[in-house]
Amino acid sequence: MKSTLLAGMAGALALGGAVPAMAQYKQEIRNDLRRCSAGEGPAVMVTVDGITSGSGLMRVQTYRGTAADWLQHGRWLSRVEVPARAGWMTFCLPVPSEGTYAVAVRHDVNGNGKTDIRTDGGGMSNNPSINIFNLGKPSVSKTAFTVGKGVKSIRITMKYF
Repeated sequence: MKSTLLAGMAGALALGGAVPAMAQYKQEIRNDLRRCSAGEGPAVMVTVDGITSGSGLMRVQTYRGTAADWLQHGRWLSRVEVPARAGWMTFCLPVPSEGTYAVAVRHDVNGNGKTDIRTDGGGMSNNPSINIFNLGKPSVSKTAFTVGKGVKSIRITMKYF
């Protein structure tokens, strides 16, 4: 079964066809800012402000801008994870094609891979309000944005409790 799936994907690529949709999920990538230079794309250049400390890890993930994908386990498209730096950081996240996307950012201050509400921070595209009523998960309609053929620049402000 596995070899049949791989052969099918290889055949689709050889014929110039698209990779199956599930193959586009969970791509861990480097933070290569050159991929967001003029003439490149489609991609999202994300500037994250308000990072309170240089300890731990910053994780930035892109999602399709749909309710079926937004913040759903394993439905992120790409992820950059790097050591945190206090102040602000910039990330480049290529996207598969023009369309609607959303971005989530997490600062894992102690680098333990778990969300520690008292210390860790987060932010999302369009900087929606995060409160106890939405449990830190605003709807995709509040976070989604459109990416065209080029590079879309967005700014996310970190929030800490």
